[in-house]
Amino acid sequence: MTDSVTQSYNGACRAGNAALLHSMAEARKDFPPLFDASCGHRLLPRAFFIDEREMRRFAADVHAFFDLLVSLPGKLFGGDLGAYCEALGIPEPQARLMRRFADGNPTPYGRADLYHDGTSFRLLEFNVGSELGGADRAEIQRCLLGVPAFEEFAREHRLSYVHTGERIAAALRTAAEPLTGGAEPVVAFTEADGGLGTYLHLVRSFQEMMRGLGVDLRICEVGDLKEKDGRLVLDGTPVDVVLRYFSTGQIARAPGGAEAVEPVLRAHEEGKVVLFTTFQSSLYANKGCLALLSGARGRETFTQEERDLVDRVLPWTRELTRDLVPYCRDQRERLIVKPRADFAGAGIHVGWQLGEREWARVLGECADAGFVVQERIAPRAEPVLDPESGRTEDWMAVWDVFLTPDGYAGSHIRALPYGAGAVVGMGASPDCRTSGPFLVAP
Repeated sequence: MTDSVTQSYNGACRAGNAALLHSMAEARKDFPPLFDASCGHRLLPRAFFIDEREMRRFAADVHAFFDLLVSLPGKLFGGDLGAYCEALGIPEPQARLMRRFADGNPTPYGRADLYHDGTSFRLLEFNVGSELGGADRAEIQRCLLGVPAFEEFAREHRLSYVHTGERIAAALRTAAEPLTGGAEPVVAFTEADGGLGTYLHLVRSFQEMMRGLGVDLRICEVGDLKEKDGRLVLDGTPVDVVLRYFSTGQIARAPGGAEAVEPVLRAHEEGKVVLFTTFQSSLYANKGCLALLSGARGRETFTQEERDLVDRVLPWTRELTRDLVPYCRDQRERLIVKPRADFAGAGIHVGWQLGEREWARVLGECADAGFVVQERIAPRAEPVLDPESGRTEDWMAVWDVFLTPDGYAGSHIRALPYGAGAVVGMGASPDCRTSGPFLVAP
């Protein structure tokens, strides 16, 4: 079921509004240079649209879902973080890092990835923590509104958007206030040593956006940060916020990783820098958390309101155990298997794309080995008119909801031609494209 604004947009383009049809290409001319270099060649030719009330309702559900996530150790394990980590299969060296700052609630910061099934949004996964991609895609909406034909369409249909970069900048400024007193912070975008190589072009695009918003964001790896005169410094400049893009897994696996990161952790403990976010967030980024929320143990513990929230947001999700294999074997066409701890589409097995024998092999190998199994959500078809060929093709889109302490922080789109694959990610498929969604006022 296509939304009415998309129908109106495609209808106007088919009726001969060439300026609107080519508005994305026109917007690209105003892209910041590094943003254009990072994804300008992988744009969908149109924006996406969603009812503002629907998006904000779901964003509120995502925030409530975050609160329920972080209550799991207390609700299901009596506050025993060791038992909680063991249940999620988190190795002890990583669990030890996560527990180090777990004396309060983690910062509500993350990105929920969603499908829209034609009736409502449903959650695919929740990336809790600061290691988030896609924030710079808000530049797509900003530049589109600078194109006269699109600006006219946006005014006619009462379109708006939330700029993710602006919300992240606000969150960083607020986090830094104890050190800066409200002055502009120096923010170090920090990866693990050797971790920047594969996606530095994306980081530079993010830096370009943040500097355009007035945030002095600098790029480094853990080993570049030094201690001097009681502060953490980068190239001699005191750092106020370490924007963490290194994971507990990276630190635990690297020889000397724990020692290398210790100055950062100690500076945060002593109030000499703000680690944003701490490793505590990683306690809730594991997909096994979703199985705990969806499974019988959680449902027996939660209130009716909490159960209703889980049912609205999350598809059926379970830990893949030997006992569950016979059921999963029979439900191949409607199930997908995902590793608890990987990301960017790694390690996923799609039941409806496999034959019965291959599916049985996957289940046998993955059962009791750190995987969850989740109900298939069929995303609605998103018709996209190609400006060059004039053909309309259906795409399947992953939407997202960025979350900061102030709530909903915007969205972006990544999409594949319908039927081209089951894992929709810019790094997972060269056919994946990106766009920006607009909110339609009631």
